Amino acid sequence: MRILVLGGTVFLGRALARQALQAGHDVVCAARGESGEPVEGAAFVRVDRDRPDGLDAIEGAFDAVVDVARHPHHVRHAVAALSGRVGHYTLVSSCSAYADNATPGQTAATAPLLPPDFDGDPGAGAEEYGRCKVACERLAADGFGADRTFLVRAGMIVGPEDPTYRFEYWVRRALRGGEVLAPGGPDEAVQLVDARDLADWIIAAGGSGLAGALDGIGAPMRRAEFHAGFAEAAGVPQQLTWVAQDFLLDRGVAPWSGPRSLPFWLPLPEYAGFLSRDVSASLAAGLRIRPLAETVRDTIAAIRDASHIDAKNGLGIDEEAQLLREWHER
Repeated sequence: MRILVLGGTVFLGRALARQALQAGHDVVCAARGESGEPVEGAAFVRVDRDRPDGLDAIEGAFDAVVDVARHPHHVRHAVAALSGRVGHYTLVSSCSAYADNATPGQTAATAPLLPPDFDGDPGAGAEEYGRCKVACERLAADGFGADRTFLVRAGMIVGPEDPTYRFEYWVRRALRGGEVLAPGGPDEAVQLVDARDLADWIIAAGGSGLAGALDGIGAPMRRAEFHAGFAEAAGVPQQLTWVAQDFLLDRGVAPWSGPRSLPFWLPLPEYAGFLSRDVSASLAAGLRIRPLAETVRDTIAAIRDASHIDAKNGLGIDEEAQLLREWHER
């Protein structure tokens, strides 16, 4: 196939280009070129998606296009520039598009969506981001045809080259070993997907013509299994101390991301559905998930200095130690 990746220079985009090249496809990456370089072997076209004519430099037809857009006007411009030249189009959307985060076991086929915002700013907040993704989905399906458009609502994407540090926080924490502050309880649900597995599925979808909306994330695992995967890959002795969410929230520990946070943790019950989606339809449609320990090992191999902790997402070493002391003294 001749594949166009709208992006292709950061994390999932790079994984898409790399996996497609390894599968023998002809890959073109189109991006500003300000966030990174495309992988070796991919053709690169410099574009500006903010401009209505910003994709004019892209030439020829494509068997498949993959778009990671979050700005609705970027999808509008893609439809205008590429309509009639695309066999299959995949929009990488997000589970943030769903309106109900509290109900466990929801499916892509039946879960309610947020109302679309066709002119919003996806950087304004989590809900605004979700509304913009819904708008992107609508524009893509209308512009390229619902029967040729695959809407992948991705969950937490992890693995080597992840720029968010959320997964890497737990990788580095496992490498340090010792007493580990584990949020919530061992039976709480966690969901994630390796960027390479998601990329393989998207590329295969372009070849098979898979259409419609599906969640791009692995099946839920227990939080105890999540931490066990890090311990197995790191090979460093550790002891988990489960710390209740009310204790963490009372002491200003943020869920999900940011400084003084614990990634992959969300308060319950209001987010009981966010990391416990029923993805049986995605697995039946070809999504394959590698063992967590494999993703952890590959991420360890990509980290140059495992001792460094910058805590842009997560707890600093001293912050975690203080919280553990207070938990034991309570």
